[in-house]
This record gives sequence, C-alpha cells and structure tokens, in this order.
Amino acid sequence: MPKKIRAAAVSFLNAWPLTAGLEGSERIELVLAEPSRCAAMLEAGEVDLALVSVAALTKGQYDIVPGIAIGADGPVQTVVLAGEQSPAIWDEVFLDTASRTSHVLAKLVLDAMGVHPKFTPMHADEGLARARGTKGALVIGDRGFGVRANHVLDLGREWTRLIGLPMIFALWAARPGAVTPEDVQELTRAAQHGLGIRTELAQKFAAQKGGDPEKYRRYLTQKIRYGLGPYELQGLEAFLERAAAKGFLPPMPLRFVDDVVRTRRVRRAVSVDTALQKGADGERLDADEAATLDEKAPLLELGLAADQRRRALHPGDLVTYIVSRNVNYTNVCTTACHFCAFYRPRGHQESYVLTREELTQKIDETVALGGIEILLQGGLHPDLGVEWYEDLFRWVKQTWPVINLHALSPEEIWHIARTSELGLEATIDRLVAAGMDSIPGGGAEILDDEVRRRIAPLKCSTDEWLTVMKAAHLKGLKSTATMMFGVGEGPEHRVAHLMRLRELQDETHGFTAFICWPFQSQNTRLEPGDGSAHAYLRTNALSRLVLDNVPNLQASWVTMGGGVAQAALHMGCNDFGQVMIEENVVSAAGTTFKMDSEEVERHIRDAGFRAARRNMKYQLVEETRA
Repeated sequence: MPKKIRAAAVSFLNAWPLTAGLEGSERIELVLAEPSRCAAMLEAGEVDLALVSVAALTKGQYDIVPGIAIGADGPVQTVVLAGEQSPAIWDEVFLDTASRTSHVLAKLVLDAMGVHPKFTPMHADEGLARARGTKGALVIGDRGFGVRANHVLDLGREWTRLIGLPMIFALWAARPGAVTPEDVQELTRAAQHGLGIRTELAQKFAAQKGGDPEKYRRYLTQKIRYGLGPYELQGLEAFLERAAAKGFLPPMPLRFVDDVVRTRRVRRAVSVDTALQKGADGERLDADEAATLDEKAPLLELGLAADQRRRALHPGDLVTYIVSRNVNYTNVCTTACHFCAFYRPRGHQESYVLTREELTQKIDETVALGGIEILLQGGLHPDLGVEWYEDLFRWVKQTWPVINLHALSPEEIWHIARTSELGLEATIDRLVAAGMDSIPGGGAEILDDEVRRRIAPLKCSTDEWLTVMKAAHLKGLKSTATMMFGVGEGPEHRVAHLMRLRELQDETHGFTAFICWPFQSQNTRLEPGDGSAHAYLRTNALSRLVLDNVPNLQASWVTMGGGVAQAALHMGCNDFGQVMIEENVVSAAGTTFKMDSEEVERHIRDAGFRAARRNMKYQLVEETRA
C-alpha cells in the first residue's frame, strides 16, 4: 500500500464534490479547514497538497493539479459584497478573512466601478454586522447563503460581466515533487465520484446546517463549476494579470503537476507477419498483437490486411453513405475539456441554445436536401433537464416523423440522468419514449482513464461511457462507436480502447459502425499529437483488424479531406460517412471540409466503388448511379 500524502481542503459546501470521494482513500489523508488555514498549512509544510484559493499560490512555488477547480461562470451566491447603501458610496469594506482571492476579486470589481474604499480585514459575522451606511462587507463561503442586505453584489456575476470569462476561486496545489501522477488520478476519481452524488451532498448539507436541499443542489449543479479547461484557464490568467497590473498580487506563473501515469507492462514477442495474417483472415487479435501492429507494421502491409478483411465482410464494390445533419443544440458545457474549441461557459457572449425557429430552418433544409437523419448533440448544459429534451424530441418527431433522431452521446445521457435525479435506465426509457431512435458514439475520445483524466478529467469515465452504451443496447437501441486519437496517448491506450469496444460488442451487438479521427488542435489548449494522413490510415486499418465484430467502418473525410478518405476505402472502410450539411465541433478546431451528396458520390466513384445511400442501421435506401 502506498504511503498516504496529507492534504488540506476547504470545508465549504462547494468543495464537497471534490472531497467526498476521498473519504477512505488509500492514497490521500484529508484535513478540512477554511481556505486561509489550508494555505497556511501548505506554506508551512504541514500538508503536501491543499485545495487553496488562487491568491495563495503567491506564497510559494507550487504545482497545480490539472483539470479540477472550484469556479463559476456567472452568479455564485457565496462570494458577495453586501451593505445597507449602494456600493457606489462605500468608503470602507470589511473583508472576510477566510479567503485572499475574494479580497482581490472585490478590489478588482470595485475598482472597475470607480469605487476605491478603505479595506479592513475582519471576521465575516462582525463585518456584516458593521456594514451600515457607507460601509460594506465581503462575505464568502456558506455564510453567503444567509446574507440579507439592501444591496448585495454577487462577485461571480460581476466578474463574468466585466471579463466575459469564468472566475476560478480555488485549485488543488502541491509542493513541488510531492504529488505523483497516481495521486492526480486519485483526485480525479474522487471528483468524478463527488460530481455524481451532488444531490445526496446537498441533502446531507441541509440536514446538518438547515435550509432547502433543492437550493443547495442547484448551487452545486448550476452555480459552481469544477472544470479547469481552456476558458477557465483564460479566466484564471485574466484574473492574475489584472490583479498584478493593479498591484493587488505579484506576477504569478502557473505550473502544473505532471499527470501522466507511466505504466510499464511487459509485452510478449509477436511476429508482425503472423499478426497481419491473423487479422486479414478474421482471426481475433489479442492486445499484444494489436499493439505490435500499431507500432511496427508498415502502413502498406497494414492497409492491405485491412482491405482483405473489408472485402471478406463486404464483398463487391458498394460503398455507403447517409444524408444527415449535425445539429449542435447548445455549446454551453460544464466539463471544460482541454481539447475542445467548441464549448463556451454559460453566460459567455458566444454561448447559445438553439431556438425552435432555428431548428426548424435547419431540419427543413435537411429534408429538402434528401436528409433522413438529424444527429443531435451538444454540450452539458447545467440548466437543461430531461423534460427539456423530452419536449424537444416530441416536437421533432411530430413535425418531421420520417427523421431518424440520432441523439445524445453517452456523456450527455449520463449528465441528463444526474441533473434530473433519475436512474440511467429510467432516463433512457423517457428519452426513447419521446422519440430518440439511436445514439451517436461521441465523447469516447480514448476509452482509457489514464488518458481521459488528462484531457478531460471531469468527463464521464470509461466504465460510465460503456455503461450507458450497454444499457441502451440492451433496450434495443443501436449506436455508433468512435475514437479521437492523437492526444498524447500511446499504442497501449488506443488498443485498450478498441478492446473495450470489442468486449461490449460481443455482449450486446449494438454498435453498427466505428469511426476514428485525429485530434484537431487549433483554438485549443492541448498539444497536438500526430494528426497526419499516415497516422489516420494506420489507426483506421488497425481498427478494422481488431474490431472483428463491428460490421462497418466509416471514413472520416470531415477531418481528413476527401483524398485521404478515398485511400481509407482501400484500407478497411466500407462507408463514406455522411453528407456534411453542417458541422460545428470539429470546424471550431480549424477543420472545415464540406461535401454535398453529389461530391460524396463522385469521391466514392473516383476511388473505384459504387455509391449507395443508407440509414443509420446500414439498410440501403437508394443505390445511386455507377
């Protein structure tokens, strides 16, 4: 058993989702305290790790745990300025001594308003009692729930109005070298667990402190944000830069813990030629054989083996495609993935939720172009519960009954179940009853938690993603499966992803197709991996050999372009994907390939095949001209 590291964390309700999962941890011993005390313990070396306010980072050289934070992208409720009179006439503000970050935030907000009072540190209760006339008080943490005053200024809301970016209040910070990648993994596991039980935590808090548990639940699910993705980092950097420019904080560079767990596994010796022949013949490859092919097989030989396998599964020269439209109903999302250029925090000037009028225009245009499917996906919006999706699905199916509603990734379904306080199966049942026909395979990225916690620590885990797919399959729903590679993973991670998909397919037979593509790095904060045509064709060909039970492979021309997709048809793919009437997520990262039906068919013919339209279940709906 590893030696436990000692960690301090704030005792406020907003930290409970990050700390509840650490109870009984074999790696981390937890001590609870107010933010200022947590910072003092870290500075004194009494703990190795602490959940501290951002301003505490100026007290020493600390490493930040990536991906996890306590923040807000709008009203936060528990960081407020309060007073009897308007802040515009305040000549003194009593600063709650619990958190230095909120001191700085209060000064920045008041400075932007042209208000420059005297600031006096004072216990929150005393400060609030003295906030009369031209005096105001800063109150933070759980005391903020009970603040009643003529004038209350929510500093989370004011910061977002001022900057247009989220505010980060607290982070996990560690003494240099004290925290290992395995410790980061434990913190991420705890966060994923805690975010899944926010309703229970709200009820527990209400039982201990009094008050409305529903109010606390909304606070944890709608007010507080726990991701530290690109926009959150921009907000953090903006806060530090403004504070330094005003002299409220010294300049502060950000350093992060190396969170890569470098596992070592002895791989047995494998003959590349033997493994290639096994795959081409349809014999099942094991993990060692697949990883060896990923690393060592020449592209041409790998492609030829995959082509042999494709021809065995799909004799003849028919290549299919579907006329469909990607509709991203909202870009508001709470998971803050490092690789995503599409999402926006709630309240951001570029955030949106599509109106019925906008959806009508998109779906009418799709039908006019011969479309038979709407692929409906979006961000994890904290305010949209299952009822919103039910109303939307019923409206779509009543208005366009012939449209297949290919909707909601496993991540979205998991999120809807959590925010609606429903079980997973009940959530799926309600969505199906409302009109959901099938499920896209989005959000899989790499189905290996070592990679997932590095690129998207607050996203659902590998097991959770697969659990949603299994539940849907067992209810008769079909789905696709995907993989986004090139995010710093190794061959062992890609192979683990394929193996997990293959295992579930053995059990449910619910996947109709597999699609892979390389990470598109433009406008994101994640360092790009190998997104070349060579890397794509290798990964695609390997997938055809490993996924012996998934019937179809789609060529990803949307990310790679038509020419590379044509080559993929000779290296394992039997499908050209969809006509791209609209696409927002990949294009937000800099990739903008588009094709209509005529161009898709031309690419298929020029590659030496015949084109045929299909539906989501791969039933032919129209064979086109040769």
